[in-house]
Amino acid sequence: MSRAARTIFVFGLYLALTGLTFGFVPNLALPLLGLPETTEPWIRVVGVLALALAYFFIRSARAEWRAFFGWTVHVRLFVFASFVILAFLYGLPSLAVFGLIDLLGATWTFLAMRG
Repeated sequence: MSRAARTIFVFGLYLALTGLTFGFVPNLALPLLGLPETTEPWIRVVGVLALALAYFFIRSARAEWRAFFGWTVHVRLFVFASFVILAFLYGLPSLAVFGLIDLLGATWTFLAMRG
């Protein structure tokens, strides 16, 4: 597995963990993020979406799909900017932390692809 693929694989694992948490035990994570516990299905939908993205990340890493690696850099930069804006608009610094994880992952992938 190339260095760039490894960055995508690790990010896929992060997405899988996030998806499993929001999909199966959301009320464990929500208070840590400054959000109220919920019984509504929206958080489980977020979990399913994160698991779907994890599948793409992990499979593309194993296939060494470099075009996908580059696309994720663009999208993760967008996610970073969006989460930072939402964090300020709604007073939820935890969203900025999630955004920072995306920024760090995008930077790691970008540098690995250049090397």
